[in-house]
Amino acid sequence: MPIQHAIWKVGDTPTQLPACKLPSEQKLEEMIIKDPGILSSEWMLIGRQEPTAHGGRIDLLAITPDGSLVLIELKRNRTPREIVSQALDYASWVSGLKADKIVQIYQRFSNGGDLDAAFLQRFKSPLDEDTLNASHQVIIVAAELDDATERIIGYLNEREIAINVIFFKVFQHGADQFLSRAWLIDPGKTQANVAITRTKGEKEPWNGEFYVSFGPMTYRSWEDARMYGYISAGGGSWYSQTLKMLTPGDRVWVNIPAVGYVGVGRVTESAVPAKEFKVKTPQGERSPLEVLKHSAIYKSNADDTEKTEYFVRVDWFDTVPEDKPVKELGFFGNQNTVCQPVTPLWRHTVERLKAHFPKWNG
Repeated sequence: MPIQHAIWKVGDTPTQLPACKLPSEQKLEEMIIKDPGILSSEWMLIGRQEPTAHGGRIDLLAITPDGSLVLIELKRNRTPREIVSQALDYASWVSGLKADKIVQIYQRFSNGGDLDAAFLQRFKSPLDEDTLNASHQVIIVAAELDDATERIIGYLNEREIAINVIFFKVFQHGADQFLSRAWLIDPGKTQANVAITRTKGEKEPWNGEFYVSFGPMTYRSWEDARMYGYISAGGGSWYSQTLKMLTPGDRVWVNIPAVGYVGVGRVTESAVPAKEFKVKTPQGERSPLEVLKHSAIYKSNADDTEKTEYFVRVDWFDTVPEDKPVKELGFFGNQNTVCQPVTPLWRHTVERLKAHFPKWNG
């Protein structure tokens, strides 16, 4: 079903603002360069009008906190099926980019900037060359889609190809113009597909066990999570939106990056923002904004739906303290908060973890 969105001026008699158009596709591109948050607050732009080896030019190229690349194609009006084909053709080129080429792309985009330094400043963690461009996603920017293109994109997503569409529409109010944004597919679903396609080498059917990355410890406390029964993520939708993949009954294995695995449990409630979550204390149910170690951070973002901390209630089967983690050479790891790994490495990891966490099934 085509996405439709409109804006009304609030008043005793609501007035719908008329839709209009930007003077050019380049205008939207320039706006995104000045404020990448128009697309996503969790992406960092690294390239613009980058020529490919296939004779075309990628409108914009971005990078995410886990080192995945985002290929962005801007189209002002209708997006025919040929544009999807073009974007996938460009994606085949992006998939082969090595670290040195990505560094050169950023240097051209930033007039000689250092990608490592910029990534560290933007995401507060170093860029790992081993995971850089382990996967990518394709984003098409459009005013509208035809039905055939929408069906094609839906088909590709169902087969774990990470492609999505951002719809932009411009509205006129007096001398001012306003830009609205809507996604065709929940970006959490696209991110989940990216996490799956990050797996290199042999793949196998998902074993039904969820991987969870919990951290960093400067924003989260594992002892709080053990005591009160939850996992959480926040600071941006990229970090929190994959929590929405979890539903009651799912089993989760929790890993603290660079530390090790610390627990296994079953989800009992779906993700909710900090203001809606309650922790059980001897004094009764309390808000996490009042009792958790990092409550001051959570409170500062509580009214921001993108940056707020989201919580998933978990019934722990077996846990260990942060200073006694379970870790072995070759264990599976991933920077996405939640993912459904499809690599034999994940099956091996779970089999080994069950030996370390004997109460893994409750």
